Amino acid sequence: MKISGRAALSATILPVLLAGTAGIAQAQENTEAAPADTEIVITATKRAERLQDVPISVSAIGGDQLSKSRVTNADDLVTKVANLQLTSIVGDNTPIFALRGVSMSDYSLNQSSPVATYYDEVYKGNFAFLGVAMYDLERVEVLRGPQGTLYGKNTTGGAVNLISRAPELGETSGYLNLGYGNYNRMDASGAINMPMGEKAAARVAFTFARADGWFKNQLPGEPDLASVREYAVRASVLLEPSDGVRFVLRGSTSYQNPRNYGIYAQPTEVHRVGLGKREIEANVTERRRARTYSLALTGNIDVSDTLTVTSITSWDKGKLSFYEDTDGTATELLEIPYYDKANQFAQDLRLTSDTGGPFDFILVAYYNREKVFNSTTFEIGKDVDSDGVPGVTDADCAIGLPLGCLFANSFNQVKKSFALYTDMNYDITDSITLRGGLRYTHDTGRQSDFESNALGPNGVLVVNLIPPSSLKYSTDNISGKIGFDYKLADGNLLYAHYSRGYRASSFNAQAFFDPSELSIAKPEKVNAYEIGAKTQFAGRSVTLNLAAFYYDYRNQQFINVDPGTAAQTLLNIDKSRIMGGEAELSVRANDMLSLRAGVGLLDSKIKKGTVSGVDVSGNELSNAPSLTFNGGVDVTAMDSDSGKLSLHGDVSYSSSQYFEVLNVPRLQQGSYAILGAHIDYETADGRWNASIWGKNLGNKFYFTSRVDLLAGFGFDYNHISAPRTYGVTVGHKF
Repeated sequence: MKISGRAALSATILPVLLAGTAGIAQAQENTEAAPADTEIVITATKRAERLQDVPISVSAIGGDQLSKSRVTNADDLVTKVANLQLTSIVGDNTPIFALRGVSMSDYSLNQSSPVATYYDEVYKGNFAFLGVAMYDLERVEVLRGPQGTLYGKNTTGGAVNLISRAPELGETSGYLNLGYGNYNRMDASGAINMPMGEKAAARVAFTFARADGWFKNQLPGEPDLASVREYAVRASVLLEPSDGVRFVLRGSTSYQNPRNYGIYAQPTEVHRVGLGKREIEANVTERRRARTYSLALTGNIDVSDTLTVTSITSWDKGKLSFYEDTDGTATELLEIPYYDKANQFAQDLRLTSDTGGPFDFILVAYYNREKVFNSTTFEIGKDVDSDGVPGVTDADCAIGLPLGCLFANSFNQVKKSFALYTDMNYDITDSITLRGGLRYTHDTGRQSDFESNALGPNGVLVVNLIPPSSLKYSTDNISGKIGFDYKLADGNLLYAHYSRGYRASSFNAQAFFDPSELSIAKPEKVNAYEIGAKTQFAGRSVTLNLAAFYYDYRNQQFINVDPGTAAQTLLNIDKSRIMGGEAELSVRANDMLSLRAGVGLLDSKIKKGTVSGVDVSGNELSNAPSLTFNGGVDVTAMDSDSGKLSLHGDVSYSSSQYFEVLNVPRLQQGSYAILGAHIDYETADGRWNASIWGKNLGNKFYFTSRVDLLAGFGFDYNHISAPRTYGVTVGHKF
């Protein structure tokens, strides 16, 4: 295997970084100032296991740290986890994650990411299901690589698991936090845990936030964009009727209706004359609306001393709509309203063994049905008068096509997925364990009632561009995993494994102008090879976890936007390869000082692929920076009878990256670093607390997604980062 210059550089700098950070550490669990003997327990492998005993690359972030660090939406996770990136092209709280360079290069609202998101083990594939969820969490777990033998929905990139706090038997308890910050941000969050007898309990949690927009609109009388306006409520009931029987019923809803994001159009000398970096002249300022509802029943029944049956039955419903000022200016050159309505039902039935002997297994049957209605409209130059008659009418579209027209498409989509899979382990010796698993997946999809029309500015039909059409697919796939791990005498762990990931086919939601744009993307596949080590030493005060991987990536699904015509086609990138690694460490120097740091390395290359008639072989994949880093320091400045005062600082860094596979030089995002900090005070009895916090303290300006529309529309389409934010939070526990 030929090693590229970048890979060679990565191989050189990784040990240097590790040596240089022997006293700087990244807590794999990212828990600030945790005791040296703390055992971090996760459920990433569907069993409660100590983090250091799990032979896969996984990071876990504690709920308390998420709250104190102001990780209030899923977008912020990228600053905490090595080799996790995102594009925000769909807007805040609807991230498209990229993990180890595996990403979804498609912003269509009918698509599902190759990095799966789960809420309490329930898969949330469609954007309409995501909503507001980063509150009252026990922890977040991020698993890297294909997870087909552990999780219901097969994915090629990995999984992000949000795990909420469950009700607890015992005494009534709870908390309430209130905060205020710049941009007139006001927020509140809290929870109450209530016993209901000896065998039942309930927990109700909520979050609420409002803030003015930070993208300042310079059009007179128009509101600022990128505001915050949201709430969410989650209610959970725990029932333990007898020993070995446990049920948790969760119901939640969330609502968001902020002013939508703004688009930063370039070249700036044409589209942003006289405007500051976070100023805009936007004529479309409608509110973005997202509503979610969900129900999930999780049951665990010990059918014997060695076998447990787990059932997870879930239902989700959601709507997402927003009107995008795509050109980012006061003109009506290009504007796009999006609408997505979805519902899903899923059933996960699992049998888990705990024999105490050399062999254990997990056997699972999984079913998911997702139904989506999607509509999108390209509004192109709808203020253009083409017929010479005063006023813009529907006749202007007929004469000036495509100017003065609304190109509207809509369709229904139903996807079903059925899978049988197993994960097994066999102890060959006291030190060596063989692990493996197989998965069979049957996926079907149907896109029906697809139609696209050119309408006049008043919505009158001018011409039918794509007549009512239907597409469908049916695929079967067998994937799996095999590997082994070796437990050293001191308890440290070495592992190696091979796994194959699979992502089902998908439909193009962006066909507008011709029936030839309707297409089905072929399934993605990833052959993933990984080795790693999980170590602790110096009395467990130092944790060092390492992983290195090589991916053979086939048929990555990709939406291509023709810069000249804006026609969008759904393609597959034939073949790519990705290699790299992560190093995550933590050091508790003493009772007063903890340090943490993490590094991610990537070297991605397309080996075969054509986009818009251009051979992209040799180009980098999108959302795959060669180096990412995150780290911080936690200092307990005072811990006495009068209370505890602690200081926490964080930094995250990303090297340059592309957001598209043509690797257009002007669209490359350069390297950048983000600083954050918080100062916390807690009374000696732990009942009262206060925090001063800040995010993006350096007010760094960078792009979070970019699309080339220069040739056809005369501008580059960009999303930009949020500015510096800061505030204070006070809380009470009872």
